Amino acid sequence: MAPTDARDQEWWRSSVIYQIYPRSFADSSGTGVGDLRGITERLGSLADLGVDAIWLSPFYRSPQRDAGYDVSDFRDVDPLFGTLDDFDAMVARAHELGLRVIADIVPNHSSSDHPWFQAALAAAPGSPERARYMFRDGKGENGELPPNNWESVFGGPMWTRVTEADGTPGQWYLHIFDSSQPDFNWELEEVRAEFDDVLRFWLDRGVDGFRVDVAHGLIKADGLPDFVQADDEASMGGGAATQSPYWAQDGVHEVWRRWRRIVDEYEGDRILAAEAWVYPLDFMANWVRPDEMHQTFNFGYMETGWDADALRKVVDDSIATFAAVGAPSTWVLSNHDMIRHATRLSLGEDTPQGHGVGPESPGLPDIDEGIRRARAASLLMLSLPGGAYLYQGEELGLPEAVDIPGHARQDPTWHRTEGERYGRDGCRVPLPWEADAPAYGFSPSGDAWLPQPEVYGVLARDAQLGTEGSTLEMYRTALRLRRELGLGTGTGGVTWDETPAGVLAHRVGDVHVVANVSGDPFPVEGEVLVASHALEDGMLPADATIWVRVPE
Repeated sequence: MAPTDARDQEWWRSSVIYQIYPRSFADSSGTGVGDLRGITERLGSLADLGVDAIWLSPFYRSPQRDAGYDVSDFRDVDPLFGTLDDFDAMVARAHELGLRVIADIVPNHSSSDHPWFQAALAAAPGSPERARYMFRDGKGENGELPPNNWESVFGGPMWTRVTEADGTPGQWYLHIFDSSQPDFNWELEEVRAEFDDVLRFWLDRGVDGFRVDVAHGLIKADGLPDFVQADDEASMGGGAATQSPYWAQDGVHEVWRRWRRIVDEYEGDRILAAEAWVYPLDFMANWVRPDEMHQTFNFGYMETGWDADALRKVVDDSIATFAAVGAPSTWVLSNHDMIRHATRLSLGEDTPQGHGVGPESPGLPDIDEGIRRARAASLLMLSLPGGAYLYQGEELGLPEAVDIPGHARQDPTWHRTEGERYGRDGCRVPLPWEADAPAYGFSPSGDAWLPQPEVYGVLARDAQLGTEGSTLEMYRTALRLRRELGLGTGTGGVTWDETPAGVLAHRVGDVHVVANVSGDPFPVEGEVLVASHALEDGMLPADATIWVRVPE
């Protein structure tokens, strides 16, 4: 079990949680796909990095049509990643190192290979088996039209028609994502009870909480009315203004209150963290009210561009809004669905979540400029009070992998849109551990399920470890100082200094944090603790952040 003494209570309020995308973290067996034993072997590097917990994207049994987010058995490990014994060994090793373990859970849908869905296909319309999912009769003279006009997040209709047992065209089933991911019917008590049991299965195995996938989904509006999402809205976005019938329905909060009661039964301060793409911030805060989830990802912060005024506003609004319901804000810059921030912060235009970038995308930045901005943004983020999330590889400054050939791409978004959207493969490329090893140390065989760009050799972990000024050493120093100085524990918000346009500065005790986003060179005095870029004649240049100690 993870430590549970007094200093660990409510650890999540100021924690730094590191996201592991298992298939791309470390491959111990040479298959070209990461696995649980590979994670266990590399956990020491994460303890050395200085994070508090790890969050694993799905490792459950799955046909892997959507990289594990299509689950066929919620109580088992996919053989691709190992066994339940491997999982238990990984949790034990993590706890031995003082790292907590957060498991991803996917309640909105299952795989079409799930026994429940296979039973639904074999059963008749109106049967208890079909009631577990969202089956509906079609429109038109012979039911040949979908029940409504909803469009899938992955492109194309949100409905697929089945062939009945007698060979005739039959009902349609709903899938917010791919057709291989049918949505559960969360109005049914049987579905809710099933997930109660799934939660307890993993909590009993020692997990310290759950990251909840699509936490603003699950419940659909009565009658499933037609709805067209605006072109300028994120594909997974919902909120008070959009009134989407499949996002952010009030009924989801009953589910999260029920889940909160379950995790509260367990010792060790287990947590729930929501992936809720909802706006505005005060609406998102509904997911972290005292009887619901502990944290929610602050997508408003992640989607804010490299602009000083916009950053200051979203920081102030986030802290105030979440504090109003007794929750910490969280800060995140990258994840497995977003373009890595070492590329995104220098893009010439906004790219919606999931669309990705590729060789023909407009305005692709210079890699060095992107990494420089990413380093500055990361130092600013790690100075803020609340919880922070890191995505694997950002501590190395990894940019998005842009030049992935079409035949090598695996994201269903790429295939369902016939290449119109590049999808998310570019942020999921396997990590580089050793510059001179096969597959840069990811796999002993040299195989990797997605091709790694050459720049990964320069950015490999062993090339950066102990190298002064490297991105890895910057993260290690910042995480150590964040813990030692209590930068994440503040509850009174951020007090900004008066600064010229383009510059942000705030103080935590005798630590002065200055981020020159786009301003003129700015004078900085004091003992340098960590910097994304060195001072130039005592001046902080643009695209740079520094922490200095100034005696009070």
